[in-house]
Amino acid sequence: MRTHVRLATTLGTALAVGILYGSPALAQQRDDQHRDGQRQEQHARPRANEGRIPPPPQRRGARDHAPQPERLPDGRINDRPHVDHDRWFGHDDRDDARFRVARPFSEGRFDRVGPSYRYDIERFDARAHRFWIAGRGGFEVAAWDWPLTTDWCWNCGDDYVVYNDPDHVGWYLVYNIHTGVYVHAQFVGR
Repeated sequence: MRTHVRLATTLGTALAVGILYGSPALAQQRDDQHRDGQRQEQHARPRANEGRIPPPPQRRGARDHAPQPERLPDGRINDRPHVDHDRWFGHDDRDDARFRVARPFSEGRFDRVGPSYRYDIERFDARAHRFWIAGRGGFEVAAWDWPLTTDWCWNCGDDYVVYNDPDHVGWYLVYNIHTGVYVHAQFVGR
């Protein structure tokens, strides 16, 4: 009988020690997993445009030539190309000579465009103003729009959406879901 009591006491003590020392480690592991899940969820969730991916931009009317800036309630003007409340601001003039392309889509067309398709950038070349989407091909950002990408994190998983540019044949609009800014780019093929 005493052997059973000693065995039960020894097992009880071992179990108590295991719980005492194992609980903080398990709690820490659960906390780490929870934090990682939150980070992934926050990363995947758009921050710009009220947390929504915008619908494609509309083609401008014949009289809409000048880019429309966003007029903020405090009187400031935001003329950067961006999307707010699903409205595309700062889009360049339809007749802007910079967008004339001798052979539009000479490298083919990028076929998966619009809010249904989100992309991570596989690699980028800042000197050439180019980036590549895994398995889909590359784009070259217009030289005049490249400065708009200075706060984009090309290699940390920011999500991007590619839209057809409705006003400039041969061009696409690459929208950063975290900054809300978009740039003009041409598809350079696979």
